[in-house]
Amino acid sequence: MNFLDQYLQRSQEIIGDRSPAEKRYDNEVLRWLRKGKNIRKAIEKANKKYPEEALEIDDTNSDDVADHYDYIMQHQEIMNNIFSSSN
Repeated sequence: MNFLDQYLQRSQEIIGDRSPAEKRYDNEVLRWLRKGKNIRKAIEKANKKYPEEALEIDDTNSDDVADHYDYIMQHQEIMNNIFSSSN
């Protein structure tokens, strides 16, 4: 298994299978994070737009949630770079 396959397998384990609604929610969170909002504000905005996917965030999980979305954001950047360089 080459490095890219290993990376893709590991990223799938971390991110997991996401429904279309969950992907829309995640993208909304990422949109607000990219605009400079903190994780609590980004989650609040996404919860308003997609209440059926709403996450609850508090002091006990905010760091884990922030790390998760930071990983997804970095993963998207990596994938964009891979696919843009292969064209």
